[in-house]
Amino acid sequence: MEVRTSADLAAIDGLVIPGGESTTMLKLLELENLFGDLESFGNSKPIFGTCAGAILLASEVESPAQASLGLMDLTVQRNGYGRQIDSRISQIEVGGKKIEAVFIRAPIIRRVGPAAHVLSSYDGTAVLVEQGRHLVATFHPELTRDSSIHRYFVDKVAHELSRQAY
Repeated sequence: MEVRTSADLAAIDGLVIPGGESTTMLKLLELENLFGDLESFGNSKPIFGTCAGAILLASEVESPAQASLGLMDLTVQRNGYGRQIDSRISQIEVGGKKIEAVFIRAPIIRRVGPAAHVLSSYDGTAVLVEQGRHLVATFHPELTRDSSIHRYFVDKVAHELSRQAY
């Protein structure tokens, strides 16, 4: 479901923050007074951030610095691979399987804290990272036919629900 209000957040068990423009997303979160609600949601429920969503989940953002939710111990550089013309489709390995990764004005993860776990790298740089209930990708898995990364996130949501049931 599309999530635009605090009531929408309360009705879901996990959230995907998609790609887009992180500065615009922050302005809209602040305009609608949702920043704190989203942060609270992330303190108890899983979030999967792709591209701009990864920027929002990081604890530190560079180029330029901006506010973020700080839910994952990562330093992320906005537009790290360059401009739109530098976008690319590449192959990465996830769990021993090659998958297609679509990088569009993608951020680069410059630092991965000790609590975070790198699931995949591209050119020596982390591109798929998890920390506890959260997951980030600096690429767009939704633009391929492979749904394995989304299935992985759904499994994280199910696992979190089973933990909360006890």
